[in-house]
Amino acid sequence: MSTASEYTDPRVTRTIAALQRAVVELASRQPASRITVAELAARAGVTRATFYNRYSTPLDPLVAALYADLETGHRLEDRRRAEGYPGPELLRLAITEVADHVERFTSVYRHALDDPADRGVYDALVRHFNDYALAFLARADSACVPDADHEVMAQFLAHGFAGAIRAWLRDPAATKDDLVDAAVACAPAWWADAGVSEDG
Repeated sequence: MSTASEYTDPRVTRTIAALQRAVVELASRQPASRITVAELAARAGVTRATFYNRYSTPLDPLVAALYADLETGHRLEDRRRAEGYPGPELLRLAITEVADHVERFTSVYRHALDDPADRGVYDALVRHFNDYALAFLARADSACVPDADHEVMAQFLAHGFAGAIRAWLRDPAATKDDLVDAAVACAPAWWADAGVSEDG
């Protein structure tokens, strides 16, 4: 189990970064389900034992790398919200940040879509959006949010957005603006106005 001191140990930080870089490179060329631990460890310049000290399968560091990139966009969204960006503009910019993320990792996501064994990447995307939606709902202005089960709402939103990304990736004629326009059009009417509650 990782200790707090490990997270500040530069050697650990370098190892994690090396494994995440290596797995993204490999997953850009082949489905993550086909990447072996030996192949990944060799590319990252670490031993298999070092890999297993941190992860169970190559999917683990890949998902960690994807999540870290998505979180960068969410932090930017939080700063914009604190700066008072209007709801509709904030919504569009937040969706655009996610679209930019998918563009940065297009090869990874495309491989995941093409290989049924690689569903873990898509499932991780759904989990991320579900967690994001739950966090948003928890801190939103309750007067704007419908009185309904947040878990169910979050799953509905997460699967819908992840499904939109899948459709975009499968349609070579669809542009990033097409994805953003469609997602904004389908976002719940209350989302842009929910903002953050005063005590959030």
